[in-house]
Amino acid sequence: MLFTKEVIMSTTRLFRLPVHCFASLVLLISFAAALEGRAQNSTPSQPPAQQPDQAGQSGGPDADAGSIALPKKKEKEDVPPPAPAAPKFKNPEGAGEYSLRVDVPEVTVDVGVLLEKTGQFVPNLRPANFRLYEDGVEQKVTGFKRVEAPITALLLCEFASTSYYFVYDMREAAWAFAQQLRPQDYVALMTFDMRTRIVSDFTQDKRQLYDALNSLMIPGFSERNLFDALYEAEDRLSRIEGRKYIILIASGRDTFSKITLDKIYQKVKNTRDITIFTVSTGGALRAMTEGTSNSWTAQMRDIDYLQADNEMKTFAKMTGGMSFFPRFSAEMPEIFADINKNIRSKYELIYHPTNPKQDGTYRKLRVELVDEEGHPLRMQDEKHKPLKYDIIARDGYRAHQEVE
Repeated sequence: MLFTKEVIMSTTRLFRLPVHCFASLVLLISFAAALEGRAQNSTPSQPPAQQPDQAGQSGGPDADAGSIALPKKKEKEDVPPPAPAAPKFKNPEGAGEYSLRVDVPEVTVDVGVLLEKTGQFVPNLRPANFRLYEDGVEQKVTGFKRVEAPITALLLCEFASTSYYFVYDMREAAWAFAQQLRPQDYVALMTFDMRTRIVSDFTQDKRQLYDALNSLMIPGFSERNLFDALYEAEDRLSRIEGRKYIILIASGRDTFSKITLDKIYQKVKNTRDITIFTVSTGGALRAMTEGTSNSWTAQMRDIDYLQADNEMKTFAKMTGGMSFFPRFSAEMPEIFADINKNIRSKYELIYHPTNPKQDGTYRKLRVELVDEEGHPLRMQDEKHKPLKYDIIARDGYRAHQEVE
């Protein structure tokens, strides 16, 4: 311990300096410290942590990667080259731009062939048995088939305060028609006197139609505006697609309509896809009273009924329907059986008219039956007796009016 103390003391004595020398030494040490700090600042700093390798697999770090793994960049998808542009037709120089559109009209004609004596539909006819003429020019039938389908019909019934016999016949006729309906048929009931009334809208439920008929108990007015009612019925049915039928059950007389006879004829001719069947009422009363009086009033009444019969026939003939003039209610079931056969069983002929103009003109139609040699078709029964038949088709149609 003494030896060590002496050495330290001797060392202290060795570095004892005057004051001015001590100041110089302090300056020298400060200068050296400044040089050392500058040297430390000039040394390069440690490099930052290396970013994960972008080419590494996604889902985990590579060997040099840190704790955060970046997903791998998606490779660019192969984009197919664009489709070549459609070739464009270039008109010759000086020619304008034109477009051509051709509308080929098509006409469908329903044809019924019934035996005159029994009203039975004639089956097994072929396309070669039909000849179709439009305005006297023979047309080529391009489509042919036999049609038997559900019906869409409107019962248009006269229900006016005139005579019990007319109301009774109307109810019996409508009831007989309702009994012949099938589950798929659509039927509506509309009555008229001075005004029209929709008693039952279109339905497939026969019970609803029966209830509507049973509700016709007390008629209102004695006026019978047949033309107005038929015009309204045609207008309503024209909004329904497909083939429609009007079963007109009335006396045929018109007393107070705003529509004239010529105008209702024009309406019936111009309305497409509607066939009218007419059944006259009051036949028994007319049979008992016609020609029994020489009074001017009775004679005018008889003339009015004859004119009414002619109008009912015309409505049916224009549209390819049938007209009936029964006298007894027992005739009703057979009449409506014939109507059902005619409605459900028909031949449908389709053709493209040789006159393609869409000018709104009325075209007359005529259908004939021929044999294999082109002669008028003759039918025979089992005893080889000739059978007469009726061809039931529209008188014509109105071409579409081209819209400018």
